[in-house]
Formats: sequence, structure tokens, C-alpha cells
Amino acid sequence: MSFAFPRIYPILDSSFIPSANRADFLRKLGHSLADAGITLLEYRNKIGSDGEHLADCAILRSAMPAPNIKLILDDRAHLVVEARFDGVHVDSGDSTPTEARILLGPDCLIGTFGGCACLLPGILDEPVDYWAIGPVYATNTKQTTFDPIGAEGVRRLREDAGPDIVLTAAAGITLDNAAEVLAAGATTVAVSAALFNTPDPAAEFTRWMQQLR
Repeated sequence: MSFAFPRIYPILDSSFIPSANRADFLRKLGHSLADAGITLLEYRNKIGSDGEHLADCAILRSAMPAPNIKLILDDRAHLVVEARFDGVHVDSGDSTPTEARILLGPDCLIGTFGGCACLLPGILDEPVDYWAIGPVYATNTKQTTFDPIGAEGVRRLREDAGPDIVLTAAAGITLDNAAEVLAAGATTVAVSAALFNTPDPAAEFTRWMQQLR
């Protein structure tokens, strides 16, 4: 699927969604992000039921309408169509990239983990649209056993991948280091806590976009 990835790849982790007034929180957040001009968002919920996923996804989809905003679901490829999302990120769930592509077809955005210190063998042959790399820096938002690679590691992976592969650099990205990571060769930087652990994620997103132009 042809899609121009923005310089920021926001990941809304369920840990940032309050249990009280959950639906109202998601509705307001989705509308504010849409008003801020967001074009891409991943929803990640490692422990929630399928029902919780679908309830949250319905609110986000309503507040962030297609086709202007692409919504990505983490891991659960079998829910993408019912959720009316535009894609899935698979690397630790119950589907491989090939299985997700067969299930969801050629028009779905599909991403997977591409590697840390080096690209995984054969990973560029997988039928996906983007490859996540990292951790770039230390992070507490997502558990990982890999050592941080830093901007220099991003540079090496870009050299290995070539110029046309979409690389999403993830973990520990802040506004202080994002420009360096992009300059090292990342297509986009995945951001979770740095956006959603703030009083106003939409305003913070706007600040990032202005600084990373």
C-alpha cells in the first residue's frame, strides 16, 4: 500500500488510557488529535480482551475518520477488519506478516520488527510496508531484551536496508533526540510516552511537528 509516512508515528498504549470515563477520554483525545492534523496512529493494548479492543477502536475510528487518518492495530490482525482500521503491526502476536497479508489483502498497511543491531535475516522479503527498528534508546513503555542502538545504530540499519525501505525508529524517542534519529536515516520516529504522558497530547504533537519539519 502506498502511504506517505509522517515524521512522527504516534503509539497510543492502553496504559495511558484511564479506566474511569475511558470512552469519553478516547473520544476527546481522538478529536483533538484529528484537529491537530495527525495522519497516523497505532493503538496498542497488550492485555485487553478482544471486546475492549473493539470498543476502543470504534471510538477512535469515529473520532479519527478514514481516509485522511490511518489507524494501525498492534498484534491482533483478526480484529482489523471488524475495527475498521487500516493496518496492523505484527511481531509478537498470533500472526506472521505473511499470514496478516493473506488475511487482510494488499491494501492494508502492515508493519513488523526489522531488527536491532542488524536487520533480521530475510526480513526485507516479508510482505510488509514498514519495518520497526530499535530500541534506539532505553525505554520503560515497551519491554525489550535488546540493548539500545543509538542514532549510530539507526545509521547502520539504514545502510543495510537501502534508501527505499520505510524504517520506524522506536523506543526512548524524545523531542531532544528525534531530529538526530531522523537525520541518521529513520523514515519516522515512533513516539508513545513522550506524547501521551503529557497534559495535552494534541498540543505536544503539534510542537513536535513544528520542530521536526
